[in-house]
Amino acid sequence: MTIEIRNAHPEEYPAFVEALSAAFLERPDVARVAEAVKPWWEPGRTWAAFDRGRVCGTFRSWATELTVPGGVRLPASAVAAVTVLPTHRRRGILRGMTAAEHAAIRARGEAVGLLYASEYGIYGRFGYGPACRVATWTLDALATSFHGDPVSGVELVVPDKAVRDTVEAVFEAWRARQPGEIRRRPLRWDDELGLIESPWGETWKGLLALHRDAAGTVDGYARYQPEGKFEQRQPRGRIKLNELHVLTHEAYHALWRFLAETDLVSTVIAEGRSPSEGLPWLLTNHRAAMVSEVGEGLWVRLFDVARALEARTYEREGGLVLEVVDDELRAPLRLALEASPGGTTCRPTDRSAELTLPVSALGAAYLGGTRLRDVVIGMGADEHRPGAMATADALFRTADEPWCSTFF
Repeated sequence: MTIEIRNAHPEEYPAFVEALSAAFLERPDVARVAEAVKPWWEPGRTWAAFDRGRVCGTFRSWATELTVPGGVRLPASAVAAVTVLPTHRRRGILRGMTAAEHAAIRARGEAVGLLYASEYGIYGRFGYGPACRVATWTLDALATSFHGDPVSGVELVVPDKAVRDTVEAVFEAWRARQPGEIRRRPLRWDDELGLIESPWGETWKGLLALHRDAAGTVDGYARYQPEGKFEQRQPRGRIKLNELHVLTHEAYHALWRFLAETDLVSTVIAEGRSPSEGLPWLLTNHRAAMVSEVGEGLWVRLFDVARALEARTYEREGGLVLEVVDDELRAPLRLALEASPGGTTCRPTDRSAELTLPVSALGAAYLGGTRLRDVVIGMGADEHRPGAMATADALFRTADEPWCSTFF
């Protein structure tokens, strides 16, 4: 039986959500979710596979921006809700939906595609590469003190629309200078601050702390959920840190210290943080901050390769001719990259290639956090000029690790 792949209409969202939740092993209130997502989902970006009228595969995206090294923000497509029912595996459904959205991405002129992978081995064959890492930090608040002055400038606030706008402004300023971060949709802020009821599960209920600088300007925030607990009649409360974003080192220090020194708290757990977090350096006992569950986070796929390579900043000077193999194109791209801290050009060329590599490897290395020389161990590459791989590896590497804090 032929599988039909097309955009899903809003009236088909209940069937879409039913298939999506079944594949992700979830059982939400399907009708409620389908109604709630209508302002979020764009029909032209919402794809479904149909088998005799029944939804058997889902795939959707939303428009965002990706901050790249140097601060340029490229238009991007954030891919999510990718599923195939377990009854319909191995029929090419995922490949068909991916091809449909990738063609739409190119038509819209979006330079990159982004996603988080539920399983590691799925998306490399579609040109995506793991570009950012995430980790969980666990702070034993009873095992350390902090360097520096006591906390000042921190206040607890009750989320409302004005507070939402303040927090969003801090995030926007932060993401403009953080390679790997993306633009968030306005409705997300209402959801994450508990201003609207979540159709997927429990509505967020927590605390929000703001930090103000000496002039009274908000330059950081921490959103978190406390959990009171006693063991052997001793307070052993925990804080789950949902997110913490700051514009200054002072705000970073003050907010972490505020959380750790909260009465009755023994542990602060922060998921989805950068593995290169500076937290240990705030502490008199580095060992009190332990990092775990380090793994890949955001995956990147380059669609307009020349535009993407030219947009980012390079910390070293060098040049080479890259041949980029993309299975979705009729022929490999051959590009002359001339990079320097002062400016970069990337143009099509007929010169002989010095390094041939898959677009997935380039996506993994693009933001500077994944070593190209490591990526190609599994993905493969052909070096046509001795030293070309070393040149490319050094060019793409950045001193600061990219990080995306926005899971989708």
